[in-house]
This record gives sequence, C-alpha cells and structure tokens, in this order.
Amino acid sequence: MTVNYRRTLLALLKVFDLGVAVLSYGLATFVIAHVQYSIGFQQFLSLRVKLSNFAIMAVTVYLWHVVFAMCGLYESKRLSTRREETVGELKATTLSTMCLLLVSAAFSIRMMSPSFLALFWAISSCGMLIGRAVLRHFLTELRLRGRNLRNILILGTNPRAMDFARRIEEKPEWGYRNLGFADSYWHGMAEFAIEGYELSCDLEGLPGFLRNNVVDEVAIYLPLRSCYEYAAQVAAMCEQHGIIVRFDPDIFGLQNAMPRAEAFGGDHHIKVSTGAQYGWPQMVKRALDFLAASILLAVFSPLLAAVAILIKLNSDGPVFFLQERIGFNKRRFLIYKFRTMIPGAESMVDQLEELNEMSGPVFKIKNDPRITPLGQFLRRTSIDELPQLWNVLKGDMSLVGPRPLPVRDYQGFNEDWQRRRFSTRPGITCLWQISGRNSISFDQWMKLDLQYLDEWSLWLDFKILARTIPAVLKGTGAA
Repeated sequence: MTVNYRRTLLALLKVFDLGVAVLSYGLATFVIAHVQYSIGFQQFLSLRVKLSNFAIMAVTVYLWHVVFAMCGLYESKRLSTRREETVGELKATTLSTMCLLLVSAAFSIRMMSPSFLALFWAISSCGMLIGRAVLRHFLTELRLRGRNLRNILILGTNPRAMDFARRIEEKPEWGYRNLGFADSYWHGMAEFAIEGYELSCDLEGLPGFLRNNVVDEVAIYLPLRSCYEYAAQVAAMCEQHGIIVRFDPDIFGLQNAMPRAEAFGGDHHIKVSTGAQYGWPQMVKRALDFLAASILLAVFSPLLAAVAILIKLNSDGPVFFLQERIGFNKRRFLIYKFRTMIPGAESMVDQLEELNEMSGPVFKIKNDPRITPLGQFLRRTSIDELPQLWNVLKGDMSLVGPRPLPVRDYQGFNEDWQRRRFSTRPGITCLWQISGRNSISFDQWMKLDLQYLDEWSLWLDFKILARTIPAVLKGTGAA
C-alpha cells in the first residue's frame, strides 16, 4: 500500500468517524424528542434548530476526533486482535460520551440528559464497531489477495527466528511477506536447512541487500551476548534507510514473565513481569474492594460488636489478634482477626512443633489445644476473618488474593519460585480457600496461588468469591 493510498484511507476513516458522531447525535436527539414530546420524523426535520445546538454538536464532533486520536484508533491495527480493537473502540466511545457529560454539567445543557447520553453511547458504539469490522474484513481480504503487504527480512537463523517466521506464515491476514533470512554460517545451520528455509544473504551481504530490495522491516533475532555489536550496527543501518526494526524482547529467555513496553521518565523501557499489570482492571479491582469492604463492614457491624462482647466474656485477653504478615512484594503489615486462642498462644509454637500437620514451613494443627471453645466456632464459620475487611479498606489486602503469611512461615520458604505469590496484594480468599484449605499440601497451595496470578481476571475474582460462600458454609478444610 503506497503512502498516498494510506493517507486517503485514513482521511476516509476520519470522515466516517465524524459521520457516525453526527448521526449518533441526531438519532439520539430524535428518539428523545419522539419519546418525550411525541414529535414525528417530519416534524423533527421541520424544527428550527438553535445556533447553540449547532455549537454543541460541533463541540461533540471535535471531542470525538480528539479522543479517537488519543486512543490510537488512527494508528495501524495490522497486528491487533479483534478483541483488542473492540476494547479500544468501546473505550473511545465511552470517553467521548463522558466528555459530553462533563460539557453538559459545566454549561447546564438540559438536552444532554442521562437518557440522551446513554442512547448516544449505544448508537455511536454500534456504528463504530460495525464500521471498523467492515474495514478490518476489507483489509484482510486485500492482504489475502497479495495486496497491502509489508516485506520483512529476518536477521538470524536460530529456533526463535524460525518460530517468528512460522508465526508470519500462519497469519496471512497480517499481510507480511517473508523475504527470507540473513545470517553467517554457524553449527545450527543444519537444523535450519532441515526446516526447508534458505538464506537470502549472509551478514556481509546485508548492506547490499537492503540497498537493492524493497524491505519494510527487519526483525533481529541474533543472540544478544555474542552478536550485540553487529545487531547495533544493523539497527543503525536500518535507521539510515528508514526501515522499521523489530527485535524479540524476550532477551533473557524467561518462562513466566512477559515483556511490555512502558514510558519511564520520558524514555521508553521494556519491562518483564509476571501476573496482571496495573491498569484499569486493577483500578476496578481496588475500587470494588474498597466499596465492598465498606458495605460489608456496615452490614456486619452488629455481628462484629456481638462477637467482640462474646470474646471478652468468654476469655481473658484482647478482642482482636494482631499479627505481622508478609504482603505485596514482601511489605509487612498488621493483620486484624478476632482472637480465637488463649493469650500468649504464639509463644507456644515451638513447644507444639512436633504436632504440626502441615507440610512445608506453615504451622497448622487440626485440633489445636490453644484454641478456645468460642474460637473453634469462629474459625469453623470463618467469622474470625471478618476484621480483615479493615485491612482491605486500608489497602493492605484485597478481597481475593493469596493468603498473607506470618513472618515465621515466610522465613521457612526454601524455594524462590514460591515467593512469586507475594507479587500481588494478598487477599481474604483465593483458590486455596475453595480447594480444601488445610487439607491440601503446601506445594499444592503455592501452585494454586501462582495459578491465580497467571490466570487473573476480574471474572476469576467473581468466581472465587461466589465459590467461597458455600465453602465457608460447609467449613471445608477450616481449622
């Protein structure tokens, strides 16, 4: 696709988006007028439109364009998935509608009622999703017919380079044409030849190849340690030619951590990390934690007060048990629980060590002699955990997450892979609670926590919370 063709397509796309904005605005206005004032279509067309309404619509169109550009909807989506595109489009229409809400609130515009804004969002979102789906289908068909292609040369012949080539071959809708490989002879060339691939040029002939062929991108897959200087020279060479350079960000060969690009103080860095990254899902999770903890504390306040009185009447000592626990990235905090043991129970751990029924560093006894009669009931029903809602409110914990462990237990860890569980905020419940709790081994417990990290989503949190309720009622694995 030529530069002029791209510019024409981009201009048409912007015109289409502005048309959707105007149409959505007009349809939402007509529906509201018809429902509230019984105005028909002919009457609606004959209505005299105020200059202020034109100004509002002009502001709407301008905000629409600005927000869509900020959301990256006019950048190339060649490598984006359908889900990523859909999320981006809905994000853009939602932000545009929120901007209208702010404008209506600032200037007291009565026409922009909640029903109008909801209708505007629904119409514009549907129009945007349909329009972008048609465009995606058109461009995919174009690429499958050999048009709108990008020529890419792969630098390197190692297994990672061949895997990259296979990905391109398996996704013709991406519109990439593999020009071949560039590399010098090395002992792994035999495997490269078995796979049926051939060299387009060696490393010495690369400058000439770039000068004499249509190359849109170069993907660098040379070994970092032994070929860094040459890879840097190739990148500089591509910069002179104006050729895009791609390189595999997984330069350390990590198994679980995922590489991501991130702005850092004006620079761009590649970071590698495991689990869910901080973004809008994590913000929603924290907001839901705060809201739910606030409501639950208010709802259970009579029960909390009653339990506190019963603990005070049944045994000497404080109502609450405070213990230092290991939290997010090994930060220490005080956890709040109802006291279920006799005073001084922690000092008796060494004496009871031989009765420990849990594998690993965790200390658990099913029929712990230190637990009071009331404490047994509180543990069996998990009522002793309710004060941890205050930890959730403070931000030390979440409703769902790996259980926070005492300092003593953490100091007994002997495998670093187990410590990855501390890379997220600990929670009141998690997969361990709904999978048997004290009836499963320590290693299984740690693997469940890591499974939660790797598969995390808001939907998974909701499922765990829903399954926690019957697990608590049954007292599964509680001790």
